[in-house]
Amino acid sequence: MAERMAVTFTEMPLQALTDLVNGWGTLPREGDGRGDAPHRPVSDIAAHLGLPARVGAGLTPEALAHAADRLHPVFSAQNAEACARHLTRLLADSGVRPVVETGDGGALRAAWTVEDAEHALVATAAISLRQYLAAHGFARIGVCTAGNCADVYLDQSPGGRRRFCSVTCQNRIRVAAFRSRKAAAG
Repeated sequence: MAERMAVTFTEMPLQALTDLVNGWGTLPREGDGRGDAPHRPVSDIAAHLGLPARVGAGLTPEALAHAADRLHPVFSAQNAEACARHLTRLLADSGVRPVVETGDGGALRAAWTVEDAEHALVATAAISLRQYLAAHGFARIGVCTAGNCADVYLDQSPGGRRRFCSVTCQNRIRVAAFRSRKAAAG
């Protein structure tokens, strides 16, 4: 467990957010048979998630899985209200607060802080989701609709009609539908 220390951070890269939930979450790993094998080594996870290096020691496999499992319901919420309630609870539970920092050349930039490094991972992920949802809406996040997949996605496509976590799942469903149609016709 990480020691109690204030941590300041900015948003998590969106790809890192889905990597966290899909790579460490219980449902996604069980859904496709990965079990307990995460897809990224723990040694570089703080940098990948956009967190300060000093938070890295607290990012144990258990902490990563716990955070991923707390985030998955935001993606799997049945409606925007449930999504908002869950995301609000994550933000409140982590105690995240806005701050203003000085960056390169004295420029001011928005950042966030938590009093306990243990909350930094969920806080930065929740802030990133909040920003994304505020800009793009609830219809642009979800859980893959492929049969045995529980991976999440953030829809950044121009049309906003994404339903699968990856091209692999999309192709698997298309091939199955093609074979089904061919068997029914033949």
